[in-house]
Amino acid sequence: MKKSKSVRVRGSRIAVYPGTFDPITLGHLDVLHRACRLFDHVIVAIASGGTKRPLFTLKERLGMIREALVELPNASVEALPGLTVLFAQERGAITLVRGLRKFTDFEYEFDLAHTNRLLAPDIETIVLMPSKDQFCTSSTFVKEIARYQTEKAAQFVPPNVMAWLWKKLGGSPAAVAAGRKNI
Repeated sequence: MKKSKSVRVRGSRIAVYPGTFDPITLGHLDVLHRACRLFDHVIVAIASGGTKRPLFTLKERLGMIREALVELPNASVEALPGLTVLFAQERGAITLVRGLRKFTDFEYEFDLAHTNRLLAPDIETIVLMPSKDQFCTSSTFVKEIARYQTEKAAQFVPPNVMAWLWKKLGGSPAAVAAGRKNI
């Protein structure tokens, strides 16, 4: 196996948090906040979607996530063009951050972590769990809710993402406030 040529800054701990984030949810942001406390810099790596059919384009997801990161100065966002471990090595990352919501996610995350370790033994995978009020939030659920009652998605996403959902699915942003009152 070829030895990685990661460029690490002495004393800098960089992590990569990969995903499709279609859209980014409060659960994703909860995991990201936790990762930002543990690492000097966290790169949110946005995958194109692969076999998934994203609601938002890669460019739209990059934009909405940049807006959501304004309060996290040690986080940035980039498009993920290929294998996550190669991306991480190129950026000098020491860790991949994964979110684990429920037990049914465990088997997939376990297999993925093991495969990544085989590909890049110098990069560790850590799993962070979101807070108890976000453990069942998923982008898939958010999109399904938003398609039928867009305002009800407000409890699962940051305000800037609600604006993106309204723009994409139609409707009135003024209903967001009404939706929050009924939660």
